[in-house]
This record gives sequence, C-alpha cells and structure tokens, in this order.
Amino acid sequence: MLKVAVFVSGRGSNLRAILNSSKLRNLIKVQAVISNKTTCPAFKIAEEYSISNYIVGNEENSISYNNISEFLKSLEIDLVVLAGFLKMIPNDMIVDFRNRIINIHPALLPSFGGKGMYGMNVHQAVYNSSTQVSGATVHFVDETYDTGKIISQRCIDISDVGSPEEISERVLAVEHELLPHVLEKFALNKIIVGNARVRVLP
Repeated sequence: MLKVAVFVSGRGSNLRAILNSSKLRNLIKVQAVISNKTTCPAFKIAEEYSISNYIVGNEENSISYNNISEFLKSLEIDLVVLAGFLKMIPNDMIVDFRNRIINIHPALLPSFGGKGMYGMNVHQAVYNSSTQVSGATVHFVDETYDTGKIISQRCIDISDVGSPEEISERVLAVEHELLPHVLEKFALNKIIVGNARVRVLP
C-alpha cells in the first residue's frame, strides 16, 4: 500500500477527493496531513478520517522546514502530494524525494504557472487572456515553481464562461477527478519516468 503525505494550505477539497475515492481505498494510505497554517480547514477533514495532522513552519510545536525531510522518512512516506500547498518545498526534501513529490496546478502548464500563480490568481489570468480552454495539471515538483515534468493533464472548454469564478468551479471539478486518477497510477506502478517525458500506462 502506497503511504502518502498530503500538504495543504486551504480547505482541503482535493484531500477529501482522495479520501472519498473508492478506487484508492485499498491502494493508498494517507499517513499525514501537513500544513503551514495552524488553523488550516483541511485539518477537520483529517480528523474525520483519524489521520494525524502536523504544522510545518516556525511556530511552537511545529516541524521545521529543515527537518521535514527526515520527518517524512520517519513515517516511511512513499509519495508527497501537494494539494493546494502555498509554500516552496525545501531543496533537500526535493532531492531526498526526487520524483516522489507531486503537485496539482489549476491550469494547463506550462502556461499560467510560476511564483504567485495559485488559486484565483491563476483563473483571473486565464480569464483575462481570453484563452478558450483551461484545465488541471499534475506534475512532479522540482526546485522552481511549476516547472517539474508533467505527469497528466485534463482539458476543459471555457469558451462560454462569464467570470474567473466560473473557471475555478469547472477546473476544481476536474482536479477532483485527476488527482485520484494519478494516485491510482502511482500505487499500481504505472507512472514511468523517462529522460524527457513521463508516461502513464493504461
């Protein structure tokens, strides 16, 4: 069974999608939910499922960013999932968990990515650009924002939307399908990392 740690900064809707997935029930175990916010709403979801939650940062009783890699190793984590986590991952953790940290991004990378491109900032930029499609991307995490190898993407038509909020709603629904799908493929060893591309086996 794949042991997973989920990092989240917000309400945790992608965390809930993972935990509610019937396909993942016997394939993965969420060992920890980790946030940079002491009052993270996603902690309530973790508590519903009796999952331990932890704070990473400089607060009292929190895990230091300098120690987070060793902490994850102590939990025997196989895969780290960033599901709306808004802080940069330390380089030593990226090295220690190379190709074992994934992120879900609310747009079709490499467009509309980079520092500051998260949440409604992304959807506003997509809306202002007048692009006719958007979607979600799951990618590996490397040393810079949103530049890791793309694992899987889902595209949706947004040609008829009237606001960034409409884009957000449609993309979020896609995220809730895409992230559990990618986790299932990881658990089944169907993610193949090559020199230039990532293949997802059927």
